Amino acid sequence: MQNLDLALIGNCTVGALVDARASIVWGCFPRFDGDPVFCSLLRESEDFGFSAVDLADCERTEQHYLENTAILVTRLYDCHGGVVEVTDFAPRFGQYGRMFRPTMLVRRIRRLSGSPRLTLRLRPASSNGASRPDVTWGSNHIRYVAPGLTLRLTTDASLTAIMQETAFFLEDTVTLLLGADETVHEAAGEVGRRFLEETSQYWHEWVRFLGIPFEWQQAVIRAAITLKLNAYDDTGAIIAAMTTSIPEAAGSGRNWDYRYCWLRDGYFVVNALNRLGATRTMERYLGYIINIAANSAGGSLQPVYGIDGRAELDEREVPSLSGYRGMGPVRIGNQAYRQIQHDVYGSAILAATHVFFDQRLTRRGDEALFRRLELLGEQARRCYDQPDAGLWELRGSARVHTFSAVMCWAACDRLGRIAGQLGLEERATYWVSCARQMSEMIIRRAWSASRGSFVSTFEGETMDASLLLLAEVGFLDAADPRFAATVSAVEKDLRHGDFIFRYVEKDDFGEPENAFLVCTFWYVNALAALDRREEARELFEKLLACRNRHGLLAEHIDPRGGEQWGNFVQTYSMVGLINAAIRLSIRWDQAF
Repeated sequence: MQNLDLALIGNCTVGALVDARASIVWGCFPRFDGDPVFCSLLRESEDFGFSAVDLADCERTEQHYLENTAILVTRLYDCHGGVVEVTDFAPRFGQYGRMFRPTMLVRRIRRLSGSPRLTLRLRPASSNGASRPDVTWGSNHIRYVAPGLTLRLTTDASLTAIMQETAFFLEDTVTLLLGADETVHEAAGEVGRRFLEETSQYWHEWVRFLGIPFEWQQAVIRAAITLKLNAYDDTGAIIAAMTTSIPEAAGSGRNWDYRYCWLRDGYFVVNALNRLGATRTMERYLGYIINIAANSAGGSLQPVYGIDGRAELDEREVPSLSGYRGMGPVRIGNQAYRQIQHDVYGSAILAATHVFFDQRLTRRGDEALFRRLELLGEQARRCYDQPDAGLWELRGSARVHTFSAVMCWAACDRLGRIAGQLGLEERATYWVSCARQMSEMIIRRAWSASRGSFVSTFEGETMDASLLLLAEVGFLDAADPRFAATVSAVEKDLRHGDFIFRYVEKDDFGEPENAFLVCTFWYVNALAALDRREEARELFEKLLACRNRHGLLAEHIDPRGGEQWGNFVQTYSMVGLINAAIRLSIRWDQAF
């Protein structure tokens, strides 16, 4: 049975998930939101949609990343003393003054001992798992030809052994280069060796320049590399996850396509990148967000966009894929792009604020950009007290959500600060006044006297986890007793064991069964802000223990058994880990 004990490889152009036996079970080409060439993660039938290294009489496996890299090593042991090492990665390194990140996966399969007997099974899919590509071949390559996409495997292994899947004894090392339909002019083995060396050096250099906390260094480094792998270099977009339609809970029908960029992630992602010192990645992501904001019609934003910035992400079900463990439906596209979610205005402006204040950035904010952002602020001012679907994207109801209102307030508040930074005193006065009026309204309508706390909707009585962010975004001071009271109310209603649920009331799909992992990281941060640091550290350690063997997190977790669910690897969860670790760690100057 498939589970999420998977590793992620990639190069910011393509990404793939590899299971414990070195099978590539998920990977889209030619980019993150492309056709899932490897899709066995979402197929009950094992006839195609994967790339496997089958070792005869295999009795156990070991797997790890090379330290501080995105390079995965799997060792397969047979019962006769044969050992094979599979090294998987996607090339990424500087070359000729630019970043080389081809649409390519590399597998190097090396004999370590004994006489291992292998079968290589490379069975890509096409058309969302509906069919297999046609196959042609030459002297050193195999072409997989599908409508709209042709992949070429260049290899020094026997083409016959691969195409006919015949077993062979591995004598030394074979290399598989799977990528665009372009001729490789050097020997496959030499290319694979050089790409491995250069890619390893790239990741070591990238990690060297990260700003990391003293404590939990390996956890933060792995989370940072994973966040980087979810960034699409060409546009700067950062996707929510590599996958689509892994259910939030078993048989729940909560199966969504997460291979897109949600604006609400922007503030948290930018903060994490800033704290890590990953300035280049942050700058590219800010550019993506600002370009979308600047191109918005009349200052109106939608919640989610394609990695190329496209607005339309029409959702449809794909009958050719049965779903994770047979739990369909599998969906391509995400209808959330049509939803009204007012928090996006605050998310976009909170993220964009960095370009006006961070002096490291190449392109700094100016008055022209500020004027464009003012269109978003006006939209936030108009809609902050109007019903929307909320950040949890409720499909069957619309209410005035407190978090959406607070994020609209944040948009106006930050515009006031930006105007002050630019010396635009009249505009600063205007936006500060708008923010003050909005704050007064929110406090009046979102505070429940009977609960003694803020609540999830205006004039409501229920709680949702986004209320944990009231101090994070600056709406309340952490010392304000109303914040402590609200955290206590969230604890009472939404904490199940060690985890915080998004909400517990019924929605379009019934009552939530699993906890949304980032909410518990928000809770950890809230505890730290309330000077409950020991509680926060203890809970953070428990969250770290929930990661899979590679240090990765999905979207949801079963609070009863600890199994991960939801799309994988989840950017939001890894960002939550990074931000909490940096907040909780002792300082470097306190460590020695």
